[in-house]
Amino acid sequence: MADAGVDRVIITDVTLREYGQNIPSNYLHIFTPEIRTKIALSLIDAGFTNIEVLSRVNPQVAPAMNKEAIKKIAKDLGRVNGVNLITLVPNDAGYKGFLSAGLGPDGYNHTMGIFFSAVEAHNLANLGKPIKETIEEYKIILRDASSRGMRVIGYISAAFGYIDPENGVLYRPNIDEINAYIDLLIDRGVDAVTLSDLQGIANEKETRQFLETILDRRKGRNLDRLGYHPHNVAGDQAIANSKIVYDLGIRRFDSSLGGTGGCVTGAPGNQPTEKLVLSLHSLGVKTGLDEKRVFSLAQKVQRELYSKIPLPMGKEEKI
Repeated sequence: MADAGVDRVIITDVTLREYGQNIPSNYLHIFTPEIRTKIALSLIDAGFTNIEVLSRVNPQVAPAMNKEAIKKIAKDLGRVNGVNLITLVPNDAGYKGFLSAGLGPDGYNHTMGIFFSAVEAHNLANLGKPIKETIEEYKIILRDASSRGMRVIGYISAAFGYIDPENGVLYRPNIDEINAYIDLLIDRGVDAVTLSDLQGIANEKETRQFLETILDRRKGRNLDRLGYHPHNVAGDQAIANSKIVYDLGIRRFDSSLGGTGGCVTGAPGNQPTEKLVLSLHSLGVKTGLDEKRVFSLAQKVQRELYSKIPLPMGKEEKI
């Protein structure tokens, strides 16, 4: 990795949001607002400045994201200077819920995360509408968010492809369309755009080929605002892919403690935060994170949550 000791990488931990969306309702007595707040504060103590905490998806899909829990967590965390607490918003109803929970700039000042898919079949399965309709809805949301001075980040799901679980067909998104989506989001005030390998489809070679093509088309535009969110079948593959992504100049990465979360349609996890930090630090890359605290927190979460809550291969908003 060239100039590894010079550049600063931003790692966003997505544990609370991505893992949290999968918790069955009969385990909410373990996955309480109190322990979620404690994990968020521990992540902040370890040096994280970007943390996915909540999502405004329908609580019938994600029971842990019910209105009462969200309000308590937001209140207990409060406004945290220098830290982007991120809440995902899937649609207009979610945006109204985001504002009513006091998560906007005049309240707890969360960053809003918006997401849609690069593949029509997945957008229909995940958000229940065509990509065009989703984008039109987000345009209205972004206009209002901009008027409020809200920080927004965007995710493009299935950017590396999507295998339909019903028929096994692999759908590849159009590179030019992905570039257009990136430009659209940035032009409308989105701070960063993350490309998601939803199902862990791409190996190192495929990851390189895809991103080299994207970056060549973009001619260096907004490189500092692009991110990578790899789901995985094996955590080590995601880490290897992230090294390739770093080599290509991208400096934003998503991960989760212990690699939990992922996509129910083929990739059961994310890349482990603690392994990503170790991998980058071993190469001299600056993350601003306390490696020992990250590993300790990963062990604690494994002991207090993962070992006690069996996750179903079920419902989640799959970015």
